[in-house]
Amino acid sequence: MITTQIARIIADFILFLDLTDDEILDPDAAVEMMEWLGGRLDALDKGFLRQLVDAFPVIAEEYSGQAQELVRDIAYSFYLEEKLAEDDPVRLAELEAIRDAKA
Repeated sequence: MITTQIARIIADFILFLDLTDDEILDPDAAVEMMEWLGGRLDALDKGFLRQLVDAFPVIAEEYSGQAQELVRDIAYSFYLEEKLAEDDPVRLAELEAIRDAKA
């Protein structure tokens, strides 16, 4: 339950940074905050990070349109699955293949 609540907070923060008009939010500041957030996510305990990654697709259903897609892709955008698999070369290779296929 708490993981879902934190996932919503993170999602709303990301949506604000990504979808707010450049006239209102400086794009460089938004990028800087996204990078900061990425570092904070990387530093999370792997058990909690796994729960968080699993929560994003679930809460994505609460959003619509572009916001829904952005929330669904948070783990992909921040390379969170790669972080979780950093000690598993086979899984890392699978994730790299998935990224290559999407490119």
